Amino acid sequence: MAYGTAAVALKLAITTLNWCWLLRLCLKGVNIDQVAVDLSNKLCAISLISSPIPKGVFIPIFFNETSLPRLILPYIFDRRQLYGHDKLAGLKNPKNEAAGRKKVIVEFSSPNIAKEFHAGHLRSTIIGAYISNLYKSMGWDVLKINYLGDWGKQFGLLAVGWQKFGSEELFQKESLKHLLDVYVKINALFKSEQEASKSARDNGQDTLEIENRGLYAERNAFFKRMEDRDPEALSLWKRFRDISIERYISTYARLNITFDEYSGESTVRPETIEKVENMLKDRGVYEENEGSWVINFEKHGARKLGTAVVRNRGRTTTYLLRDVAAVLERVEKYEFDKMIYVVSAEQDSYFQRVFKTVEIMGYPDIAAKLVHINLGKAQGMSSRLGTVKLLSDILDECGSAMHEVMRSNEAKYAQVADPEAVADVVGITAIMAQDMSGKRINNYPFDITRMTSFEGDTGPYLQYSHARLCSIMRKANLAADQVAKADFSLLKEPHAIDILRLMAQYPDMTTQAFKTLEPTTILTYLFRLTHQVSSAYDVIKVLGTDEGPEVMLARSALHEGARQVLENAMRLLGFTPVASPKAGVVEYLRKFTPLQQLGTSRSTTQNDQRLKVHSFRLYKRFILALMFLHIQRPALTNVLED
Repeated sequence: MAYGTAAVALKLAITTLNWCWLLRLCLKGVNIDQVAVDLSNKLCAISLISSPIPKGVFIPIFFNETSLPRLILPYIFDRRQLYGHDKLAGLKNPKNEAAGRKKVIVEFSSPNIAKEFHAGHLRSTIIGAYISNLYKSMGWDVLKINYLGDWGKQFGLLAVGWQKFGSEELFQKESLKHLLDVYVKINALFKSEQEASKSARDNGQDTLEIENRGLYAERNAFFKRMEDRDPEALSLWKRFRDISIERYISTYARLNITFDEYSGESTVRPETIEKVENMLKDRGVYEENEGSWVINFEKHGARKLGTAVVRNRGRTTTYLLRDVAAVLERVEKYEFDKMIYVVSAEQDSYFQRVFKTVEIMGYPDIAAKLVHINLGKAQGMSSRLGTVKLLSDILDECGSAMHEVMRSNEAKYAQVADPEAVADVVGITAIMAQDMSGKRINNYPFDITRMTSFEGDTGPYLQYSHARLCSIMRKANLAADQVAKADFSLLKEPHAIDILRLMAQYPDMTTQAFKTLEPTTILTYLFRLTHQVSSAYDVIKVLGTDEGPEVMLARSALHEGARQVLENAMRLLGFTPVASPKAGVVEYLRKFTPLQQLGTSRSTTQNDQRLKVHSFRLYKRFILALMFLHIQRPALTNVLED
């Protein structure tokens, strides 16, 4: 054979077949279809895979249907919660574990003290937690930081509002809601002054006179007291900050989210801020402009970033100055390999300024480690929830909507133990699933009616699917060690093979998701898996089968494997899977799941045939490598067969 593999480097051969097709550019001037046939004939026959049959230039590689169950299920049962994880990916040196793991800081959620917890914060919270889970599953050391907006002029305005509208009695009852109410009231008073300042600025007039009186002056004066470390001002600030963190921690717990550190702009040390300013001055980057200190990014190769104020003319610090200083402190404290900011796309230009500032200060290596993961908007949240703006209220609203759906069937509702807790978990899953259903950058409508529906691909449907698999295993009354010892070769039905092929894809899905950080990759996979499993319930019965206990045990193993993969993927996304031991949960969830999703048998020809071209990546590449080695070294046949 003129183009036999003996004349091709092994690495090139494996790369060529990696996506199961031959690149025309590698073999010019030949009949490419015939090359595919000749190459297929050269591949060795081994028990793990079926003999490849060329389809034009494609050479599909399939696992042998008798080998697939014995390959996948033991691996899943051995790995359990770690199936789909790749701890080697996080090593600084894959060949030397002693070199340690790479470290990533993920900054997300980051609400402003006493201000509304808006849709951007909700998206940041959900997506940020998912990204943290994903990096952890890939073996990185992950540090989750909630960088609170707890400093700045907005807090000065809140303090002025507290002096005018604050009530100790209301603060003791509902701290965050009262602070938000105070902030709303003082902003309403402040609005006319802001409009006057904007009008003057738009007309090219100096705003100094306007901003030196009224609420502007009171706000700026209180913030200046904070920056000067005035004890009374800091005491009020600390009180509001502490109670806000306390309330946020309990609310985040409902989302199954914890943070390693509650940080904030207030924690940045004055000496670090001074260091940043001195470095900017030394490099000729810092310029004085009408009493303010600015950076003109146009002079430093970033024309689109314009000019940014770094220190206000009242000598108070800005977000930009504090955030750049925070970067330097984190480098010193954590020595991270990457730092990810999960923030709305509206902040794109701002983070470009932060990163560019770090670069022009003389730290291009640090700037290269900084990443902004931007998010689209959740549209319509304010109109749907009225004036409610706190995270706890958003979750309560969705939990209540789910509870109302549950109460629509009193008979089923009465069977559910702790229905409010179930409604809360399922409602939160509904929020998260809707948020993750599209690409991160896309906007989406915040629709409570849609998200609490069991029709279509929704969070509640995933919870139903997991609860039903739990119920099957509970009713089968089989221990985990029994299931792991089943005769997997009895799983011969086409439906079983299709489920196994999907289960085998999960490590590929997590690898792909890690490259893009798109949650929809995992969510879409979950819906494919649950639909495939539900379509097989009537065909691969566990309970009530007359095919004997060994077949029942093998099918139980299949369902338990699918349940484990489903659980792993749900937890990766941040969902809390609902298990079935709570009486009535499955029955309730089933009530609201459409018949077409409960599963009726479908022939193999009706299933997506693309499932058959996927395989377990690690095994696939290993097998391909061995096959090419075998072409050159036939003595490996016995090793492969063993």
